[in-house]
Amino acid sequence: MSIKHKTAKKDSCLKNDSIVILFKGGRLPSWHRLSDRERKNYSQKHVNLMLSVSQKYSLLHMEGFVLLSPQIHWERFWIIEFPSLEGAEAWIKAEMEPPYGRYGFYEYYLSRRNPTKTFNNFVVQPEGLLSTEPPLDSHQIPHLKADYNSTLILNFRRWLPGADEISSKLRGDKKHQLLLQSIAQQHNLIRLEKFQLIAPQSNFHEVKLVEFPTIEAATLWMEAETNQPHGQFRLQVMHLAHRWAPQYFQNWVPKNL
Repeated sequence: MSIKHKTAKKDSCLKNDSIVILFKGGRLPSWHRLSDRERKNYSQKHVNLMLSVSQKYSLLHMEGFVLLSPQIHWERFWIIEFPSLEGAEAWIKAEMEPPYGRYGFYEYYLSRRNPTKTFNNFVVQPEGLLSTEPPLDSHQIPHLKADYNSTLILNFRRWLPGADEISSKLRGDKKHQLLLQSIAQQHNLIRLEKFQLIAPQSNFHEVKLVEFPTIEAATLWMEAETNQPHGQFRLQVMHLAHRWAPQYFQNWVPKNL
Protein backbone atom coordinates (compact mmCIF):
# COMPACT_ATOMS: atom_id res chain seq x y z
CA MET A 1 0.00 0.00 0.00
CA SER A 2 1.23 3.47 -0.88
CA ILE A 3 1.44 5.85 2.09
CA LYS A 4 2.17 9.56 2.15
CA HIS A 5 2.39 12.30 4.72
CA LYS A 6 -0.38 14.82 4.55
CA THR A 7 0.12 18.49 5.29
CA ALA A 8 -0.78 19.65 8.74
CA LYS A 9 -3.88 21.55 7.95
CA LYS A 10 -7.15 20.36 9.47
CA ASP A 11 -10.22 20.31 7.28
CA SER A 12 -11.83 23.73 7.25
CA CYS A 13 -15.13 22.19 8.36
CA LEU A 14 -13.75 21.34 11.82
CA LYS A 15 -14.98 24.10 14.12
CA ASN A 16 -14.36 25.08 17.70
CA ASP A 17 -18.06 24.72 18.50
CA SER A 18 -18.28 21.13 17.26
CA ILE A 19 -18.95 18.20 19.60
CA VAL A 20 -16.32 15.46 19.79
CA ILE A 21 -17.24 12.03 21.12
CA LEU A 22 -14.33 10.33 22.87
CA PHE A 23 -15.18 6.65 22.87
CA LYS A 24 -13.52 3.75 24.66
CA GLY A 25 -14.86 0.63 23.00
CA GLY A 26 -14.39 -3.06 22.41
CA ARG A 27 -16.16 -6.37 21.93
CA LEU A 28 -17.41 -8.45 24.85
CA PRO A 29 -16.51 -12.17 25.11
CA SER A 30 -20.06 -13.08 24.07
CA TRP A 31 -19.34 -11.58 20.62
CA HIS A 32 -16.73 -14.24 19.92
CA ARG A 33 -19.16 -17.03 20.83
CA LEU A 34 -21.37 -16.11 17.87
CA SER A 35 -20.96 -17.90 14.57
CA ASP A 36 -18.97 -16.27 11.76
CA ARG A 37 -22.21 -15.81 9.85
CA GLU A 38 -23.92 -14.04 12.76
CA ARG A 39 -20.97 -11.71 13.34
CA LYS A 40 -20.79 -10.84 9.64
CA ASN A 41 -24.54 -10.19 9.44
CA TYR A 42 -24.66 -8.06 12.61
CA SER A 43 -21.56 -6.10 11.58
CA GLN A 44 -22.99 -5.28 8.15
CA LYS A 45 -26.27 -4.04 9.62
CA HIS A 46 -24.31 -1.96 12.11
CA VAL A 47 -22.10 -0.36 9.45
CA ASN A 48 -25.12 0.48 7.28
CA LEU A 49 -26.83 2.13 10.26
CA MET A 50 -23.76 4.14 11.30
CA LEU A 51 -23.16 5.37 7.75
CA SER A 52 -26.76 6.58 7.57
CA VAL A 53 -26.23 8.55 10.80
CA SER A 54 -22.96 9.92 9.42
CA GLN A 55 -24.77 11.21 6.33
CA LYS A 56 -27.86 12.52 8.11
CA TYR A 57 -26.00 14.48 10.79
CA SER A 58 -22.96 15.54 8.71
CA LEU A 59 -20.14 13.68 10.44
CA LEU A 60 -17.07 15.96 10.39
CA HIS A 61 -14.25 13.68 11.44
CA MET A 62 -13.68 10.10 12.58
CA GLU A 63 -10.58 8.18 13.64
CA GLY A 64 -10.00 4.92 15.44
CA PHE A 65 -6.95 3.74 17.41
CA VAL A 66 -6.13 0.27 18.67
CA LEU A 67 -4.37 -0.04 22.03
CA LEU A 68 -1.06 -1.87 22.17
CA SER A 69 -2.17 -3.24 25.55
CA PRO A 70 -5.95 -3.84 25.69
CA GLN A 71 -7.57 -2.98 29.04
CA ILE A 72 -9.92 -5.94 29.66
CA HIS A 73 -12.81 -5.15 27.25
CA TRP A 74 -11.47 -1.75 26.18
CA GLU A 75 -9.54 -2.37 22.94
CA ARG A 76 -9.99 0.75 20.80
CA PHE A 77 -10.31 4.50 21.20
CA TRP A 78 -12.33 6.65 18.82
CA ILE A 79 -12.62 10.35 17.99
CA ILE A 80 -16.01 11.08 16.38
CA GLU A 81 -16.89 14.69 15.60
CA PHE A 82 -20.23 16.28 14.73
CA PRO A 83 -21.31 19.89 14.23
CA SER A 84 -24.05 19.51 16.87
CA LEU A 85 -25.04 17.64 20.01
CA GLU A 86 -27.96 16.15 18.10
CA GLY A 87 -25.57 14.27 15.83
CA ALA A 88 -23.48 13.00 18.74
CA GLU A 89 -26.59 11.72 20.55
CA ALA A 90 -27.86 9.97 17.44
CA TRP A 91 -24.46 8.32 16.90
CA ILE A 92 -24.23 6.97 20.44
CA LYS A 93 -27.79 5.64 20.32
CA ALA A 94 -27.17 3.94 16.96
CA GLU A 95 -23.88 2.42 18.09
CA MET A 96 -25.56 0.63 20.98
CA GLU A 97 -28.50 -0.55 18.87
CA PRO A 98 -29.05 -4.36 19.00
CA PRO A 99 -28.11 -6.85 17.81
CA TYR A 100 -24.54 -5.52 17.28
CA GLY A 101 -24.71 -3.23 20.28
CA ARG A 102 -25.64 -6.07 22.60
CA TYR A 103 -22.09 -7.43 22.40
CA GLY A 104 -20.08 -4.24 22.86
CA PHE A 105 -18.23 -2.37 25.60
CA TYR A 106 -19.12 1.33 25.54
CA GLU A 107 -17.69 4.27 27.46
CA TYR A 108 -18.45 7.72 26.06
CA TYR A 109 -17.25 11.23 26.89
CA LEU A 110 -18.38 14.42 25.16
CA SER A 111 -15.68 17.01 24.56
CA ARG A 112 -14.56 20.10 22.69
CA ARG A 113 -11.36 20.59 20.72
CA ASN A 114 -8.74 22.83 22.29
CA PRO A 115 -7.36 25.48 19.91
CA THR A 116 -4.44 23.93 17.97
CA LYS A 117 -2.48 27.15 17.48
CA THR A 118 -0.89 26.65 20.91
CA PHE A 119 0.94 23.57 19.59
CA ASN A 120 1.83 24.70 16.08
CA ASN A 121 5.52 25.18 16.93
CA PHE A 122 5.71 21.61 18.30
CA VAL A 123 4.67 19.76 15.14
CA VAL A 124 7.58 18.93 12.82
CA GLN A 125 6.20 16.29 10.46
CA PRO A 126 2.57 17.35 10.11
CA GLU A 127 -0.67 15.46 10.21
CA GLY A 128 -0.77 11.85 9.82
CA LEU A 129 -0.30 9.02 7.41
CA LEU A 130 -3.05 8.52 4.91
CA SER A 131 -3.42 6.04 2.11
CA THR A 132 -3.00 7.15 -1.49
CA GLU A 133 -5.03 4.15 -2.66
CA PRO A 134 -8.46 4.80 -4.27
CA PRO A 135 -11.26 5.31 -1.68
CA LEU A 136 -12.82 2.14 -0.35
CA ASP A 137 -16.56 1.51 -0.47
CA SER A 138 -17.61 2.27 3.11
CA HIS A 139 -20.46 -0.26 2.97
CA GLN A 140 -18.05 -3.08 2.08
CA ILE A 141 -16.22 -4.10 5.27
CA PRO A 142 -12.61 -5.04 4.47
CA HIS A 143 -10.20 -6.94 6.67
CA LEU A 144 -9.50 -4.29 9.33
CA LYS A 145 -5.98 -3.94 10.71
CA ALA A 146 -3.70 -1.53 12.53
CA ASP A 147 -1.46 0.95 10.72
CA TYR A 148 2.06 0.53 12.12
CA ASN A 149 3.52 3.59 10.36
CA SER A 150 3.18 5.66 13.53
CA THR A 151 2.62 5.34 17.29
CA LEU A 152 0.22 7.44 19.35
CA ILE A 153 0.04 8.34 23.02
CA LEU A 154 -3.43 8.68 24.52
CA ASN A 155 -2.94 10.77 27.66
CA PHE A 156 -5.91 11.03 30.03
CA ARG A 157 -4.97 13.78 32.46
CA ARG A 158 -5.88 16.57 34.86
CA TRP A 159 -4.20 18.98 37.23
CA LEU A 160 -4.14 17.74 40.80
CA PRO A 161 -6.06 19.81 43.37
CA GLY A 162 -3.95 22.72 44.57
CA ALA A 163 -1.72 22.85 41.49
CA ASP A 164 -3.25 26.18 40.54
CA GLU A 165 -1.95 27.65 43.80
CA ILE A 166 1.66 26.82 42.88
CA SER A 167 3.53 29.28 40.69
CA SER A 168 4.39 28.16 37.17
CA LYS A 169 8.08 28.60 38.05
CA LEU A 170 7.89 26.18 40.99
CA ARG A 171 5.90 23.73 38.87
CA GLY A 172 8.62 23.89 36.24
CA ASP A 173 6.16 24.71 33.45
CA LYS A 174 8.68 26.44 31.18
CA LYS A 175 11.31 23.74 31.62
CA HIS A 176 8.66 21.11 30.91
CA GLN A 177 7.52 22.83 27.72
CA LEU A 178 11.07 23.21 26.43
CA LEU A 179 11.79 19.54 27.11
CA LEU A 180 8.69 18.42 25.20
CA GLN A 181 9.46 20.79 22.35
CA SER A 182 13.01 19.46 22.02
CA ILE A 183 11.71 15.87 21.82
CA ALA A 184 9.13 16.96 19.25
CA GLN A 185 11.80 18.56 17.06
CA GLN A 186 14.37 15.79 17.40
CA HIS A 187 11.91 12.96 16.76
CA ASN A 188 9.60 14.47 14.12
CA LEU A 189 6.36 14.93 16.03
CA ILE A 190 3.44 14.30 13.66
CA ARG A 191 0.52 15.51 15.74
CA LEU A 192 -0.46 17.13 19.04
CA GLU A 193 -4.12 17.69 19.98
CA LYS A 194 -6.16 18.20 23.13
CA PHE A 195 -9.81 17.49 23.82
CA GLN A 196 -11.44 19.11 26.85
CA LEU A 197 -14.24 17.12 28.51
CA ILE A 198 -17.57 18.89 28.77
CA ALA A 199 -18.22 16.97 32.00
CA PRO A 200 -14.85 16.52 33.80
CA GLN A 201 -14.23 13.13 35.42
CA SER A 202 -12.61 12.53 38.79
CA ASN A 203 -9.48 11.08 37.18
CA PHE A 204 -9.18 13.13 33.98
CA HIS A 205 -10.41 16.44 32.57
CA GLU A 206 -8.86 16.27 29.11
CA VAL A 207 -7.36 13.86 26.61
CA LYS A 208 -4.08 14.72 24.92
CA LEU A 209 -3.30 12.95 21.65
CA VAL A 210 0.37 12.76 20.59
CA GLU A 211 1.69 11.02 17.47
CA PHE A 212 5.26 10.11 16.49
CA PRO A 213 6.76 8.03 13.66
CA THR A 214 8.30 5.54 16.13
CA ILE A 215 7.47 3.89 19.43
CA GLU A 216 10.90 4.92 20.75
CA ALA A 217 10.01 8.61 20.33
CA ALA A 218 6.63 8.06 21.96
CA THR A 219 8.35 6.43 24.94
CA LEU A 220 10.67 9.42 25.36
CA TRP A 221 7.69 11.78 25.32
CA MET A 222 5.89 9.73 27.99
CA GLU A 223 8.96 9.84 30.21
CA ALA A 224 9.18 13.60 29.75
CA GLU A 225 5.52 14.08 30.68
CA THR A 226 6.24 12.67 34.14
CA ASN A 227 9.53 14.50 34.56
CA GLN A 228 9.88 16.38 37.86
CA PRO A 229 8.94 18.79 39.24
CA HIS A 230 6.13 19.28 36.71
CA GLY A 231 4.95 15.67 36.79
CA GLN A 232 4.02 15.72 40.47
CA PHE A 233 1.24 18.24 39.84
CA ARG A 234 -0.67 16.20 37.26
CA LEU A 235 -2.61 12.95 37.35
CA GLN A 236 -1.90 11.16 34.06
CA VAL A 237 -2.77 7.77 32.59
CA MET A 238 -1.11 7.08 29.24
CA HIS A 239 -1.68 4.35 26.67
CA LEU A 240 0.18 3.57 23.45
CA ALA A 241 -1.84 2.93 20.31
CA HIS A 242 -1.73 2.62 16.53
CA ARG A 243 -4.19 4.03 14.01
CA TRP A 244 -6.99 1.57 13.28
CA ALA A 245 -7.75 1.01 9.55
CA PRO A 246 -7.43 4.74 8.71
CA GLN A 247 -7.79 4.27 4.94
CA TYR A 248 -11.22 2.71 5.54
CA PHE A 249 -12.68 4.91 8.27
CA GLN A 250 -11.61 8.17 6.62
CA ASN A 251 -14.26 7.36 4.01
CA TRP A 252 -17.04 7.41 6.61
CA VAL A 253 -17.04 11.21 6.51
CA PRO A 254 -19.56 12.37 3.87
CA LYS A 255 -17.79 13.81 0.84
CA ASN A 256 -20.35 16.58 0.31
CA LEU A 257 -19.29 18.55 3.42
